[in-house]
Amino acid sequence: MVARDVMTREVITINPAATIRELSEILVRNRISGVPVMDGKGKILGVVSEADVVEKKGKRVGSILSAPAITVTEETPVEEIAKLMTFRKVKRLPVARGAKLMGIVNRADIVRAIALGEQVSLHTPVYDL
Repeated sequence: MVARDVMTREVITINPAATIRELSEILVRNRISGVPVMDGKGKILGVVSEADVVEKKGKRVGSILSAPAITVTEETPVEEIAKLMTFRKVKRLPVARGAKLMGIVNRADIVRAIALGEQVSLHTPVYDL
């Protein structure tokens, strides 16, 4: 199983010029905990999460985002994604084809695949994700 099989394809993104309030409204309204930050040309600049809002000071998304973005490809095995999430202590990874955002994989996507009975080989304990 690879990223393409579990990723969320309709990704909500935000511009680095957005305010922290605008970001917070997006997170709450969509019941999500983080989003990729994209520039006007569609380049992935980083990721911003609830933790960034709580832990960092700034008025704009660009001042609190976690950069550079750690990305995976559509062909990255789910096991490798889980290891990367655990090692880098992140909860979501943008899926890119070159510079283009194709989707995002978060911990819930991996857990959902396991719950649906998909064959996901994890050597990383799920509770560490």
